[in-house]
Amino acid sequence: MLWKVDPAAREPLVEQIASSVRLALVRGQLAAGERLPSARELAEVLDVNANTVLAAYRVLREEEIVEFRRGRGVRVGPAVDAPAIARSAVVEAARTYLAEGLRHGWGVDELTDLLRELG
Repeated sequence: MLWKVDPAAREPLVEQIASSVRLALVRGQLAAGERLPSARELAEVLDVNANTVLAAYRVLREEEIVEFRRGRGVRVGPAVDAPAIARSAVVEAARTYLAEGLRHGWGVDELTDLLRELG
């Protein structure tokens, strides 16, 4: 398993774990119907509390990316759309970028120009 978290990062651990699952789906490392590690197993590997993993799994369930099945664990949903997940992640990153730029006094045009420079 290649999922990692950074306790020192600004992004909460719950979101780091959820983002790792989304990225694995987009990259084809996870497929519809595939079982995810138990909260306890993943918590041990990532050295986090199992409740943190469960919270990340709940976020993914609310996004209809995973399903909880008694006796079958947490599985990727059967109708998961990886391109839609990727778009959603990019939109969220763009919102964060925009909010941070505006907070620091940058205008939308300046932020757009910066993106063009970086691209």
